[in-house]
Amino acid sequence: MAFGLSTAVWAESGVALLKRFVQQTARAEGQFVQAVYRQNGGRGEQSEGHFAFERPGKFRWEYAKPYRQLLVGDGKKLWSYDPELQQVTVKTLGDALGATPAAILAGNGDLDKNFTLEDGGRMNELDWAVATPRAADSSFERMKMGFADGRLAAMEIQDNFGQTTVLRFTEFKTNPTLAADLFSFTPPAGVDVVGE
Repeated sequence: MAFGLSTAVWAESGVALLKRFVQQTARAEGQFVQAVYRQNGGRGEQSEGHFAFERPGKFRWEYAKPYRQLLVGDGKKLWSYDPELQQVTVKTLGDALGATPAAILAGNGDLDKNFTLEDGGRMNELDWAVATPRAADSSFERMKMGFADGRLAAMEIQDNFGQTTVLRFTEFKTNPTLAADLFSFTPPAGVDVVGE
């Protein structure tokens, strides 16, 4: 049975899938469902919405349910708009993107500089990669990315407080044509603007 090699030999590792995704995906958009699990195992709030990104540094993360909120990275600044509070917070994007979960999606693709990468095996019909930030002051301990047929299908982010945020992506479109103004933000009239 010389030719009876297992198909697992030919399967790509999670790290290889992650690197290929970063190299071949200049922009994307789709829907997401997000759930937060507390350290004690209880589930916190679930939310859902729409996302889009374009490398490097441009992204739009729009929560639709249960509360509206908008995060826009325009390549230079990060805008966070809370319609209920009528408030916009703005920060310089700069190097802050480097070792954050957003860097996987919208960063410059330099994963090895900011993360230690390892294969996470296959579970729940997904092939997983694990990214641990190299920076000691990162806001999270590690992040797992799950791939189905080479497409990013899930992210699991474990923060420094023992909470885990689980994201499931649907309607994921790779390298679509995106509207030119999707990554620009102008604060609505009458809202408080906090920050730079």
